[in-house]
Amino acid sequence: MAVVSPFKALRPAAGLAAQVASRPYDVLNSAEARVEAGSNPNSFLHITKSEIDLPASTDIHTQQVYDKAKENLDNMIKNGILVREEKACYYIYQLIMNGRSQTGLVCASSVNDYEKGIIKKHEFTRPEKELDRINHIKTTGAQTGNVFLAYRNVSAIDSLVELWKNSHAPEYDFVAEDGISHTIWIVNDDTVIATITNLFATKVPCTYIADGHHRAASAAKVRKALGKKAPAGADFFLTTLFPADELNILDYNRVVKDLHGMEEDELISSLHDDFDVTSIGKEAYRPEQFHDFGMYLGGKWYKLTVRDDSYSDDPIGVLDVTILSKNILSKQFGIKDQRTDKRIDFVGGIRGLEELEKRVNSGEMAVAFSLYPVSIQQLFAIADEGEVMPPKSTWFEPKLRDGLLTHLLA
Repeated sequence: MAVVSPFKALRPAAGLAAQVASRPYDVLNSAEARVEAGSNPNSFLHITKSEIDLPASTDIHTQQVYDKAKENLDNMIKNGILVREEKACYYIYQLIMNGRSQTGLVCASSVNDYEKGIIKKHEFTRPEKELDRINHIKTTGAQTGNVFLAYRNVSAIDSLVELWKNSHAPEYDFVAEDGISHTIWIVNDDTVIATITNLFATKVPCTYIADGHHRAASAAKVRKALGKKAPAGADFFLTTLFPADELNILDYNRVVKDLHGMEEDELISSLHDDFDVTSIGKEAYRPEQFHDFGMYLGGKWYKLTVRDDSYSDDPIGVLDVTILSKNILSKQFGIKDQRTDKRIDFVGGIRGLEELEKRVNSGEMAVAFSLYPVSIQQLFAIADEGEVMPPKSTWFEPKLRDGLLTHLLA
C-alpha cells in the first residue's frame, strides 16, 4: 500500500507566490529561462535554472551551476522570500486550465515504495538527466521538482479533499501569465492529516508516475549515495498525487531531422506498406482517434491510418507511439533508440501543431508526426505489467509550478 507523509514545505512568503512560482525546469531551455525570469529576482528559476545568473557560455552541468543554485536558495531563505512551515502538513493543489479543473494532494512519498515498485513506472530514464538532478539535490539539499503521481480514485479521499477546499481559505490563489490558475490550501489539522495518511495506507495499493521519472529516480539515488549520512528527509521525495479521472494527457509529437536518404515521394510510397495515406493539404491535421497519425512533409499534411495487420494488440504493441516507432521511425528512418538518437526530437502537445510546422518549414527538421494522446488506462495497464512505453509518450497539462512547495532533505 502507498506510504505518504506530510512535510514541512519551504514555500513563498505571503503575497509572493505569483512572483516565485516558475514553470518546471525541464520545459524551458536556458535562453527561455533567462527571458522568463527577466528582471524578477524572486523567480524560482534562479534556483532550478541557476545558469541564468552565470555567463551564457557556462556549461549547465558544471558544479558552478549547482553551487549557484544553493547560493540563490540560501539567499531567498535569508531574505524572507521563502519560509519553512513550522509543522508537517499536507497541501492541496488545484489547477484550472481553459475552464478545466484538477486537484491533487502534495505530500512526501516513500523512496522505499519507489524501489519496491509500489510507485509504478512506465518509462526508462536517461543517465545524464538523472545525474543533473542528483547533483542539484545533493548540492542544494532540496527537492525542488515535483513528481506527478496518479492513482485510481478513492471516493473517501475525493470527498475529504473537496470538503477541505470548500471549508478553508486557500494560502495561495493566483493566475499565472499563461492563464492557468493555481490555488493551494494547507492541511494542518492533525486529525485530517492522520486520516489522509491512513486512507492511502489502506485504500491505495499503488501509485503511478505520470510525469517526473528522472526526479523520482534521482531522489532514490541520492539517498543511496548518502548512505548512513542521509538525513531523514531523504527517505521521501516531493510528489503531487492526482486521482485518475482528473488527469489530462496531451499528444507528444515527433520531428525528424532528415529523410534517411529518401526523397519525399519515396517516403510516401514506402509508408503505403503499413498505412493508408491521405493527402490533407495545408490545414494541420490532429488525429481524432487511436491508430491515426498526422505527417507534415514538404509543406503539406497527410493522414496516416495504420492497417490492422501492422501492429500487435499487446499493451505495448497497441500504443500509437509503438506503432510509430516500429513502422516509421525504425523501418523508414533507421532510428532504433529514441532516447539516444540525435536525429529525432519531441514536441509536447501544449506547443500546438504550428510548432511542428515551424520546425519543418525552418529547415531544422525534415518531417513531423502528430499523434493521438495515450490514455490514462493505457498508462496504468502498461505499468501494471511492469512494461515501459517508448520515451516521451505522455505529456500532461497543466504543469505544476516549481517553487510553491519545496521538500528539504534536512
